[in-house]
Amino acid sequence: MKGHIILVGLPGSGKSTVGAALAAAIGRAFLDFDEEIARRAGRTVAEIFAADGEAHFRAAERALTAELQGAEPMVLAPGGGWIATPGNLELLRPPGTVVYLAVSPLTALDRMGSEVVTRPLLAATERAEALEALLERRKPLYLQANHVVSTDLLAPDDVVRRIVALAGVGTTD
Repeated sequence: MKGHIILVGLPGSGKSTVGAALAAAIGRAFLDFDEEIARRAGRTVAEIFAADGEAHFRAAERALTAELQGAEPMVLAPGGGWIATPGNLELLRPPGTVVYLAVSPLTALDRMGSEVVTRPLLAATERAEALEALLERRKPLYLQANHVVSTDLLAPDDVVRRIVALAGVGTTD
């Protein structure tokens, strides 16, 4: 497979966990967009949102996406809202393959645990409702993926095996 494997889905869907495991399994580098943007900015994503706003963060995501167009194929884990920025998907696909890690909002919330407070778009006290609203807005975009894997009942290793099978990737890429 020539392009990146791009994991999309709600916060808590497993993009970072599965992405790192998938990259290790198929011998590719892994890039978590939130971590990279925070590293470059010298601030957390929450600090970027608070000081500069969501539009600034989305512009940083867009710039990083553009940088990755000609890069060696990697496993990418952009933020949950990356797919909502017009043009991001088109910058990497084709040749990239998009995998939607589908998860119920309650499972996502459970997985995030106390880390949920660091998620800028989930700062509301009604986090389950906030995740439901995000899913309602983003699901049509997530469904543009090449493949969908439901992660609610699967361990990360099982999700990795499904992606490898669906996307036809392996260590001999």
